[in-house]
Amino acid sequence: MPKEIILPAGTPAPLAPYVPATKADHIVYVSGILPLDAHNNVVHVGDAAAQTRHVLETIQGIVSHAGGTLKDITFNHIFLRDWSDYAAINAVYAEFFPDERPARYCVQVGLVKPEALIEIASVAHVAP
Repeated sequence: MPKEIILPAGTPAPLAPYVPATKADHIVYVSGILPLDAHNNVVHVGDAAAQTRHVLETIQGIVSHAGGTLKDITFNHIFLRDWSDYAAINAVYAEFFPDERPARYCVQVGLVKPEALIEIASVAHVAP
């Protein structure tokens, strides 16, 4: 099965051996996105809402580059550092997914960058 690497301009270089996203059979698999700038520095340190917004805007750009929109996202994997940020994360998340919300799960974990409060990976089904 052929696959296409999705690498929008300005996307931070991956921290490990992976790509920001791959597309196969009109499905876009977005890697875990952290709140990083173009130089892999964590942005909005200490602000879960701002970090969530940054992550979702990055995902939106990746999915758009692959030919889709946020409405094409069918599943989100949400990783948060602390449950105390859950309400702030959900408030921003609801802005990006006001209707036809995707399935998701949310778990508390340690993240690769200690200043990061959230990481989201997504699956989108884009039209041919």
